[in-house]
Amino acid sequence: MGAHDLRPAAPLAALDIVRPVSAAPPDLDALGERIAALSAQLQAATYFLLVLIRDFDERGAWNGGFRSCAHWLNWRTGLELGAAREKVRVARALATLPLLSAAMARGEVSFSKVRALTRVATPRNEGELLELAKAGTAAHVEKVVRGWHRLRCRPCGDAARRRRHRPRRRPAHASHVDTAPPRARPA
Repeated sequence: MGAHDLRPAAPLAALDIVRPVSAAPPDLDALGERIAALSAQLQAATYFLLVLIRDFDERGAWNGGFRSCAHWLNWRTGLELGAAREKVRVARALATLPLLSAAMARGEVSFSKVRALTRVATPRNEGELLELAKAGTAAHVEKVVRGWHRLRCRPCGDAARRRRHRPRRRPAHASHVDTAPPRARPA
């Protein structure tokens, strides 16, 4: 069996936590609580998936014909390559961030929030960032992280780094101006 023959023989059984919900639930608050509880369980499961990915990556288990762990994840699990790269990046980052790791393992913070925070988190600031994650939405956390990242780039004086984060401008094309039909002038 080659490196590309690793697909499971049969699909894995569904998670124990997933059960059908009736079409018309009698108590909408209970339904909302069930959604929140299942979401927390999914976040915790995602954390444990990241732990497995980190271990797989550190052991170089993907190195049987693939360019990277992300490429292996893309092939083996069907993740889009960019999403697979992010999973590997976050998995590696969580190795040095025990507070974020523990919170995600308990299902207290989502992968979306952790993905954003691992761009700027260090062992020294992760406590503060974890509080932000618990209080805000994923979009709010992303916005704060972008601002934090910009502030970190300014004082260092790294012009190339600042250029990477500057909005790109599209060049004006003369063809747009020159293709307008001429107007007829009154005689």
